[in-house]
Amino acid sequence: MFSELVQAEMVNGLVLVATLESDLGTHRKISPMRLLRPALVAGAIVPLFIGPVATHGTGLAVELAGVAAGLLGGLAAVALTRVYRSPRTGKPVSRATWPYALLWTLVVGARAAFSYGATHWFPAQITAWGMVHHVTGNAITDGLIFMAVAMLLVRTVGLAVRASALPGGAKGSTDAVPYATGTSAR
Repeated sequence: MFSELVQAEMVNGLVLVATLESDLGTHRKISPMRLLRPALVAGAIVPLFIGPVATHGTGLAVELAGVAAGLLGGLAAVALTRVYRSPRTGKPVSRATWPYALLWTLVVGARAAFSYGATHWFPAQITAWGMVHHVTGNAITDGLIFMAVAMLLVRTVGLAVRASALPGGAKGSTDAVPYATGTSAR
């Protein structure tokens, strides 16, 4: 039906759209489903694309590099997300704006460009590099998948941890609400 490349690019697009739809904007409720959705996406992606995982050598290093890149990307995503209590409900919410969208777009775009390039722009070079360094195509694909999954999961865990660390607040309370009105409480 679809080639592996087309399937991978569709997954990249779906991950980007789902993440931005879930996180972009202000007062985005941090609900159990919002936190569970990325794990469900990861659970659907991994079985479709994962090959035999490298357990030694350079292939393992490529996969671990993917995990490390995903961890860093996820931490950057968490850093670009503000978590606070809603002034209306007192429940944890988040705010993510264009820098967050730019980060996800660049990361997913780079992954998509690499996947496309490996098939159309530099297949001979990547094959030669893989042969010299004893890295299979599966290890490279797995590294990219591990990167995507790690970034999703770190973003999710980061939101959950930051939401649970918020000081308690009741509906209508101004305890954890940022000072933004320009007036002071008397």
